[in-house]
Amino acid sequence: MVKRVLVTSAIEDTWTQDNPVVFLGEWCKRKSRESEWQSLESITMPYHWDDRKKLKKDYFYIQNIYEDLLQETSIHLNSIHKVNYSERYWRILIGPWLGYFIQVIFDRWTMLEIALKSYNIDFCKVLITDDVELVPNDMSHFTNMFVNDDWNEAVYAQLLLKYYGRRIDIHRVIKKTSSESFKESYAKIFEKKLKKFINSSLDNLYGYFSKSNECLFKSTYLPWQVNFKIQRLLGQWPKFWGPVSAPISSADFSWRNWNLKKDKDKDSFYNILKDLIPKHIPTSYLEGYLDLNNKIQGLNWPKNPKVIFTSNAYSHDDIFKAWAALKTDRGFPLIIGQHGGNFGMTPYSFYEQHQIEIADFFISWGWTIKNNTKIIPIGNFMSSSNIVSYDRKGSALMVEMTVPRYSYHIYSIPIASQWLYYFQDQCKFYDTLTEDLKSQLNLRLYRSDYGWDQELLWNDKFPNINIDNGSQNIRKLINKSRLYISTYNATTYLETLNWNIPTIIFWNENFWEINDDVKPYFDLLRSVGIFHDTPESAAHKMIEIWDDIDDWWKNENLQSAREKFCKRFSKIPDSLEQDLHDFIVETCS
Repeated sequence: MVKRVLVTSAIEDTWTQDNPVVFLGEWCKRKSRESEWQSLESITMPYHWDDRKKLKKDYFYIQNIYEDLLQETSIHLNSIHKVNYSERYWRILIGPWLGYFIQVIFDRWTMLEIALKSYNIDFCKVLITDDVELVPNDMSHFTNMFVNDDWNEAVYAQLLLKYYGRRIDIHRVIKKTSSESFKESYAKIFEKKLKKFINSSLDNLYGYFSKSNECLFKSTYLPWQVNFKIQRLLGQWPKFWGPVSAPISSADFSWRNWNLKKDKDKDSFYNILKDLIPKHIPTSYLEGYLDLNNKIQGLNWPKNPKVIFTSNAYSHDDIFKAWAALKTDRGFPLIIGQHGGNFGMTPYSFYEQHQIEIADFFISWGWTIKNNTKIIPIGNFMSSSNIVSYDRKGSALMVEMTVPRYSYHIYSIPIASQWLYYFQDQCKFYDTLTEDLKSQLNLRLYRSDYGWDQELLWNDKFPNINIDNGSQNIRKLINKSRLYISTYNATTYLETLNWNIPTIIFWNENFWEINDDVKPYFDLLRSVGIFHDTPESAAHKMIEIWDDIDDWWKNENLQSAREKFCKRFSKIPDSLEQDLHDFIVETCS
């Protein structure tokens, strides 16, 4: 068997021209650096979660570990900080980080295990990195770290050095090439400072009109007019609380000498996590925990809120999470609203499961779960205002998505390198169209590229394609289009179906799994030509209907199918403000 050098990331300081290479995954090979990696004698490992049955099995295995370690970590943090908060308190505060972290480390560890079992690895180069650089300040910081090459290379290096050093030679090298610069322009820095000043000034102003026992609305996903009206109906002055950054704290490893007790009856991965959690836990939960709590004590938010309502702040906003965790521990109810698509449809989703677990009530866009009284199906917040129309003589709009090259949390979507399969399907759709329809299609790229070099990939295959880089307002683009083409299971097609915009949906069901009880709804859309499970089928439908979109779209059977689907997954409430008001009042009573 050929001896190879293991490469774990796209950082070229860890590559070699002198030996055959095994790339750990497609995330190592950026399109913009194609000439460099093509010059190597290399093979690329298949991705372990291409076996989607394994992905599902691993998800539930990881969830069991998460529950065990959440409980144990909560006990340790209570002891370290000399407090006695409930497991729910810690689930709200540290749960998003711990869940993501376990899933991320499982993926990185598994790929290393497979590599060392499947290939004759001679050695691996790793960058010299201080462990302090791997510690995030808070959850928001962590989500910026785990998508980039530097953090992932360093985590692979940490795993290799600690757990695989006896199995392969590891060469530590100094980084010479510079990473992609994330330095912000002066204009961007000024803009951020200005927003921070405005938000802080407004929050101080709100403090004068804030009552101790009123409801708190924070990052609600509601249109501002709806948010305003609900608060007035509740008898309080409307407040739009701005973001508050968590204090910045430095990692101090004298705080990190504690250990989660090893369990000889558990597997090696379980015990590896017990080593890593104290080393990686964000400083806001450890060294900076006192500063975090001092900051929430100084907030102008209600001291005894009747209800806490959010849709977006449950994950990345550690100031909100620390405050909400404290209030829920005292018995104040937490309501979380649905803030996008994919919810209520899929067999596994960490972020959906987490939200339902921490909330007293979860407001859905129409779906329910049998025997779960937490789910309240009020309707789609975003589609209830600013109705969008379409142009019968306009172009077609096809909207793309990306995911990070390195996996993060698990749910039913293409993960990590599986995005390339998704991209291949997009190309098949475009390639099936007639030349005339290709010229009338506008391709909207996802605004976060994550290093996939989307525009380069598209232009390399189709030099004449019309590309929008994601900067234009999508509603304005829809207004100028006669057909909307949705390529993934998320928010946008739920909105276009609600707005009664002619819509074609397609995706590979092997990567976008849905629950058995949801399949009849998609079968209904399939029966009228809206939903397709191959790109070719979707493209042929576009060719068939292009010259008279209304003849297809206004068909009675199609409209009936659309309405039934929307009623389940994206219904428009008769009166969103009144429905939410009545539910909140009932919750408070």
